Amino acid sequence: MRTGVWLVGARGSVATTSIVGGLALRAGLAGPTGCVTELPELRGPALPSFADLVFGGHDLATTPLCKRAEALADAGVVPGRLVAALPDELAAVEQELRPAPAGVTQADRAAAAVDDLTSFRERHALDRVVVVNVSATEPTPRPHPGHADPDALRAALTGPDEVLPPSSLYAYAALLASCPYVDFTPSTGLRLPALAALAEELRLPYAGHDGKTGETLVKSVLAPMFAMRNLAVRSWSGMNLLGGGDGATLADPAANAAKVQSKQRVLGETLGYVPQGGTRIEYVEELGDFKTAWDLITFAGFLGTGMRMEFTWHGCDSALAAPLVLDLARLTAAAHAAGHVGPLPELGFFFKDPLGAPTHSLAEQWTRLTEFTRQLHAGRDGGHDHVG
Repeated sequence: MRTGVWLVGARGSVATTSIVGGLALRAGLAGPTGCVTELPELRGPALPSFADLVFGGHDLATTPLCKRAEALADAGVVPGRLVAALPDELAAVEQELRPAPAGVTQADRAAAAVDDLTSFRERHALDRVVVVNVSATEPTPRPHPGHADPDALRAALTGPDEVLPPSSLYAYAALLASCPYVDFTPSTGLRLPALAALAEELRLPYAGHDGKTGETLVKSVLAPMFAMRNLAVRSWSGMNLLGGGDGATLADPAANAAKVQSKQRVLGETLGYVPQGGTRIEYVEELGDFKTAWDLITFAGFLGTGMRMEFTWHGCDSALAAPLVLDLARLTAAAHAAGHVGPLPELGFFFKDPLGAPTHSLAEQWTRLTEFTRQLHAGRDGGHDHVG
């Protein structure tokens, strides 16, 4: 199943790491460590192979992909030997990257994006293209009447207003181009009534939001532990320090607030109450593409005895995110091939703020994911709609 992976933010750190990783796996130069879809419980014939993946994308930036890859190698994010071994492959992907669509109205820009997606699919004889948003986090947009339904949205986009934030405009274009959409960011994306209705109308699946790669991944394991042991969490406070482009973006208070909201939701929905404390995110340029998270948890046990737990997470966000981007592209392509429509809550395992998922427990999400994938491989869901 030849599958296009169209990355919005294609020259960013996560996208570049995903591309280098995908090309290295295809060439047999690296193992699939971090790729969940290569575990025995998920691996199977329904998923496109790494050799089936063809990369393209949009970005505002113009730095050549090979230069971005070399910079990531210098920073210790990807092995320099892989970048050195893949110059022709990276150059080929560079030819498939396009500038952010231009146009007077958002309708014009969406049409330009549709043209790019359609020509990419036709040029490579692809069975399908999955659009994955890995661009910078956006502030929460202001409400607009055009967000209500597809007809209102179509009319509004032809006017002078900026009706949709960029993530949602790309989602709109993806749907019009018959492409499933995955939002790896906490941005709005497809979380608007008009876009959800359009996805149903066009019979397309989608997934998101906000890839779960670090501190929140740990929370999704620890919070169910406290709940299942009937221990009362009194406070849970976290500090996140990160550099790179993501850190610079999150220095903006509005983008920071959107990210924090996504990170905090797991506690209230898992514990059934919201403990005291919050999460802070600070930009530390010196950290580059690496991040550190420190959490302090206070809790009460039998007879009210007070206790505490601390953990520190040091990680490279791009190296943690990239294999999940590849996983999501493969799984979403398989879901599309099987006839799934609407949100894919079974992919909640990968997200901080999953669409339609009833649980934030990593163990429960894993069970749903493995059953979903087993059904994909067995072909039991072929031709059936899935609406969450």
